[in-house]
Amino acid sequence: MGNEGLFSVMNIASSGLYAERTRMNIIANNIANANTTKTADGKPYRRKFPIFSSALQKEMGGSSRDDRKLGGVRVDKVKTSTDPFKKLYIPGHPDADDDGFVLSPNVSSANEMVDMIVASRAYEANLSIMRSANRMISRTLQAFRQ
Repeated sequence: MGNEGLFSVMNIASSGLYAERTRMNIIANNIANANTTKTADGKPYRRKFPIFSSALQKEMGGSSRDDRKLGGVRVDKVKTSTDPFKKLYIPGHPDADDDGFVLSPNVSSANEMVDMIVASRAYEANLSIMRSANRMISRTLQAFRQ
């Protein structure tokens, strides 16, 4: 693998780091709002989640059979869940209806924690790739110095 390939690997891994960091920020926001029964629009908080896509770039020129090359991953958009709100019986709550029920966010802290572990492991994997590529580049530079 040439240096161009190593830099490409680093670019792909860094795009993965950015995407997973964004995912972790969204998860943290979901957890922070897991008990928010009233937002600015008067409704409970709705869970958000990222949509990832592969970043494919067109090669400039060349007559390769495949005219695309891998460019990493990106966060295409952040979607809002349409899952129904939880209905909890909490009479006396300021947001309770006449029957004592409160609409609660559609956020499951347990699911968010599982998602956070997955995102954290993916982040660590991309970081490991960056470190390996960095070591390979350093060794290549050392070989040229000798």
